[in-house]
Order: sequence, then structure tokens, then C-alpha cells
Amino acid sequence: MPFSKIEVRRPRPPEGVQALMQAVYEAQREALKVPEDDRQIRYVEHRPEHFAVPPGKTEDYTYVEILLFPGRSTAAKRALIQGIVQRFGALGIGPQDVFVVLIEPPLENWGLSGGRLASEVDLGFRLDV
Repeated sequence: MPFSKIEVRRPRPPEGVQALMQAVYEAQREALKVPEDDRQIRYVEHRPEHFAVPPGKTEDYTYVEILLFPGRSTAAKRALIQGIVQRFGALGIGPQDVFVVLIEPPLENWGLSGGRLASEVDLGFRLDV
């Protein structure tokens, strides 16, 4: 149940937006083994003056933030990040322009299923991948 956010500073056509969202979804399915149709992905397009590009990056600079349950192995996280970079590359975004950060709050910091803590419910999928 990762919550993903893709942030960019230049407009893309709707099919380009959907392709980026699909790329993140596919990388999550492959690397994290999330359930099918587990899509919590947002796309945010900033006005250029509201999103500074770090030195050495282009107008294609793309920031991906993924909030996820803890427990995945370093290998799974590496596969996720590399999968996103590779899939974005196939869409014309160079690896130097992709920045991914993973945030893993403890399960007791997630409220779901009517306000129950994630640490107290059966999530329905494995985290130890």
C-alpha cells in the first residue's frame, strides 16, 4: 500500500502523465510485490518558479516520494528505485534527472480500516520481500 507522489516542473500530455504513473506502479509491483491494483499514486505539476532544479539537472527533473510500510529489504528498495529510473528512462527522462526518496513510518503510525493501527491488522500481503 505505498503512497507515491511524482513531482515535476514541466507540463506533459495526459498520456505522458499516465505513463509515468504506470511506470511507478509497475516498479512497485515487481520490487515490492504489492497487490494488483494497489495504486495510490499522485502526479503533481508545479509551476517552474515554484520548483527549483538542482545544479546539473534539466527541465525533466522528476522527484518521486514513496511513503511505504517498513519491512522491505535493501535489495527490494534498490530494485524499486532502479525500476523507476529504468522505466522513466524508457519515457525519455535521463537517470540524472530522477530523484527517489523512500519514507517508512512505523506501522503504529498508520491509521486504516476504520482507524485501526496498521500494526494491529492483517495487511493481506508480505512486507518482508
